[in-house]
Amino acid sequence: MAVLSTPDTDAQGHADKSLRRKIGIGISGLVGAFLVFDAFGKFTLPQQVKDGTAALGFPTGQALVMGIVLAACVVVYIVPRTAVLGAVGITAYLGGAVTANMRVEAPLFSHTLFAVYLGVLMWIGLVLRRPELLRVAGLRR
Repeated sequence: MAVLSTPDTDAQGHADKSLRRKIGIGISGLVGAFLVFDAFGKFTLPQQVKDGTAALGFPTGQALVMGIVLAACVVVYIVPRTAVLGAVGITAYLGGAVTANMRVEAPLFSHTLFAVYLGVLMWIGLVLRRPELLRVAGLRR
């Protein structure tokens, strides 16, 4: 059975898509801003970053390498055409953060899983911006 569309239903559907996209852009912007802040800290090496890097068992000089990798992934994530590739890179980076925190037995919900929360939020923002990703993942027909 075909559903007839009227200008009102088309406008409402378009408005819903537009709102979802705006929310996705907002979420992606917040996640991106946090990651830029994190990368900036790794470039400038304030004492908190030095202490945190050492507490995770990494030499302080490795923070610069981590910052470069993170910044490159964020730049790729920010560009709409390559956002999915950037999100995959950031997901890998965040997986390393989870592993590093698990290794030193950091508090589970506040430290170790924070990277998981951030990664999930990043992918939610990306899916709201690009709903076709659900089809690629097999979550929608």
